[in-house]
Amino acid sequence: MTDEMNIADYLSQGGKLTNPANVPPRYRAELMKLMSIFVDSELAGAAGFADVINDGPGIKERIAAARIVLEKTDHADKVLRLMGEFGANTDRYVGHHPWTDRLPRDTAPGSARSAHDMRLSVFNYPLTGWADAVVMNLCMGHAVAVQLDDMMRASYQPLAEAIREVAPRERRHTELAEEGLAWLAEQRLGAAIADSLSYWRPRVAAIFGDPSDDRLAQLKAWGLRHATAAEMRQGWEARLDAALDRLGLTQDA
Repeated sequence: MTDEMNIADYLSQGGKLTNPANVPPRYRAELMKLMSIFVDSELAGAAGFADVINDGPGIKERIAAARIVLEKTDHADKVLRLMGEFGANTDRYVGHHPWTDRLPRDTAPGSARSAHDMRLSVFNYPLTGWADAVVMNLCMGHAVAVQLDDMMRASYQPLAEAIREVAPRERRHTELAEEGLAWLAEQRLGAAIADSLSYWRPRVAAIFGDPSDDRLAQLKAWGLRHATAAEMRQGWEARLDAALDRLGLTQDA
């Protein structure tokens, strides 16, 4: 107990942990949850985009979608390998969930599909074609950027380093979405874009949920969270609104 208290003091002062051997049990549980959410979301996101590759209007767009699928799967692998260092059965993990499963399209925002599947709730909803996938990628891409900014400061150094490698590629996925949305706007598909924005924006907003006050305070003390949900949501809204402004689109929050 003394060692664990000493580590807690160390973490509260901004200390970093570097391997599973010196990770206290409660910290380990929260760290594994954080990594599981990331891995499950990347795998579910990749599975969703795999289904729309051939909906791309041209070769360039299909290559972009295939690249997103490949890189999101690779991102999941990077963090899953860290989970393996804690004893997770990585082979069973990947095959344990049907990553393509989705809820009905009209399911309310924030709904979970399975208590054992840690994907963010937004990845429980189906895509309905190319324009819808591009809009979802833009909305979620800016949310991912805000979340990764927080994760890059994680007190578990191997995770922070993995996220720093992932972040530039995730940023490029969002840039591809903005390029794709600009093309869709040129094709006079404004009504379809507006419908998809109205659908996806509240479902992305729903992922920004804080744990209880006590738990959030503990996560912050351990260096596993830094911003509150409200702060991250505000950052996401600002980023998304700026992107929509650049594209000449408007969308009510």
